[in-house]
Amino acid sequence: MVRRINVSGAGGVRLAAWEFTDPPKACGRAGACGPGVLLLHGLMGRAAHWAETARWLSTRHRPVALDQRGHGRSEKPPEGPFDRGAYVEDAVAAVEQLGLAPVTLVGHAMGALTAWQFAAHRPDLVRALVICDMRASALGAASQREWTEWFRSWPVPFATLADVRKWFGEDDPVLERPSPSRGEFFAEVMAERSDGWRPVFSRRQMLRARETWVHDAHWEDLALVECPTLVVRGLDGELGRAEAQEMVRVLPRGQYAEVVDAGHLVHYDQPDGWRRVVEPFLAAALPV
Repeated sequence: MVRRINVSGAGGVRLAAWEFTDPPKACGRAGACGPGVLLLHGLMGRAAHWAETARWLSTRHRPVALDQRGHGRSEKPPEGPFDRGAYVEDAVAAVEQLGLAPVTLVGHAMGALTAWQFAAHRPDLVRALVICDMRASALGAASQREWTEWFRSWPVPFATLADVRKWFGEDDPVLERPSPSRGEFFAEVMAERSDGWRPVFSRRQMLRARETWVHDAHWEDLALVECPTLVVRGLDGELGRAEAQEMVRVLPRGQYAEVVDAGHLVHYDQPDGWRRVVEPFLAAALPV
C-alpha cells in the first residue's frame, strides 16, 4: 500500500514523501524500522520512479522517496527558489522530520548531486550514499541550450498515454535507438488535462533548476563525502567510465559499479541489474 507523508521543506515549501510498503517489512513488533533510506529522483522525475527499488529495500530498510520541489505532488512555487541550496535543505528537512537519520541517500542524476552535496555538508546525518549516473564535471552553456531546444520540440499536448510512450520511447529525435523503458518513465510524469496529456512539471522551472548546476563542476563537494559511496553508471548512460572512476578516486570511500544494457535511467532500464549492484553494497555498508 502506498502512503503519502507531508513534509515542510526549505522556506515552508510543501513536499510529498512516499512509502511504497505499508508497514515497512523491516519494522519489528515494537515498531522500530530498519535503517532509513531517502530516494531522490532526477530532473523531471518523481518519487513513483523508485517504487520497485523501495519494495526490495523494504526487506531490511525503511525507504522513503521524495517528490522534490517542482516535481510530482510537491509544491511548485512560481518564483522558486530552485537552486542547489533549496534542494539540499529540502532533503535535510525530510530526513529530520521523518526520523531517517543516520540515512542512506540514493540519488539519480540531479537527485544524486543533491545527495552528495547533502552528504558533504551534513555528514552527521548520512551513513552511506549511492550516486546513479550523475557527472561531477560542468556540462556548460551548450548543454543548457540543447535542453531548451529539446523542451520546445515536445509535441504537447499528447492525445493519449500511448502517444507519450511512443514519442519518448521511439520518436524523440535525441534517441539513438528505441527505448520502451524511457517511454514508460515519461508516461509516469504526465497528467490528463482538458486538451490532452501534459507534464506534471513546468518545463520553465526545470530549466531554472538545471541552470543552477549545469555550469559548475562539483568535485569539491564530492571530495568532502566521508561515508561509503557507490558510483553506478549505465553502460550507455551519460556518465562515462573514465569520469565515474575518477569520481571514485576522489571519494574518500568510493566504490564503482556499472550496469550493462542500461542507459541514463539505470534503475528503470535494468531494475534487476541495478539491484544486483546496489544490494550488496548496502549489505556491506550497513551490516545488520
